[in-house]
Amino acid sequence: MSEPRAYVAENNIQRQRLRGLVTRLSDDDLSRPLDAGWTIAAVLGHLIFWDQRTLVLIDGWKRAPHGAAPPNIGQHDVDWINDSAKALCLALPPRTAARLAIATAEAVDRAVEGLSDAQVAANDAAGRPLNLFRAEHRREHLDEMLPKSSASRVSRHASPAPTFTPSDIELLSLEAGSPIRWLSESDR
Repeated sequence: MSEPRAYVAENNIQRQRLRGLVTRLSDDDLSRPLDAGWTIAAVLGHLIFWDQRTLVLIDGWKRAPHGAAPPNIGQHDVDWINDSAKALCLALPPRTAARLAIATAEAVDRAVEGLSDAQVAANDAAGRPLNLFRAEHRREHLDEMLPKSSASRVSRHASPAPTFTPSDIELLSLEAGSPIRWLSESDR
């Protein structure tokens, strides 16, 4: 990469904002209802899903770096996918959703940063099927969550900063080589 990309800094800012929110919320706070039957934890699950989609597509693209960019999806697909995933997002335990949201955001941000200039250009030429500006999606939903989790409503006994290990999502990983990548302290 010849120069830093504008979205990298913004992704980092919104990821830190996400971390700040979920580390100060209790499980009860994470279970607070939002519009349309969602909860804060379920919206975190929604963010996990779309970050993980991007991560899986980047992982596949890295195995064929000179191949075409992943296919684009239409808004009508996004709507039914979100509707289909909602029940799974609501089923996630709140603290698991919080931990996995941070871990997945970290992994996808590193994967986005690692794309070659040629891959970024191919993604742009294909109509941006991969939203490398992960911050946009996070910001949209963090802004929705913040009024429901304002300082006056946040538990005084919020859970400590989550630590997330591979064993925490062992059941979520279908096979070795899961697209979630665990970074060492020196990689962060």
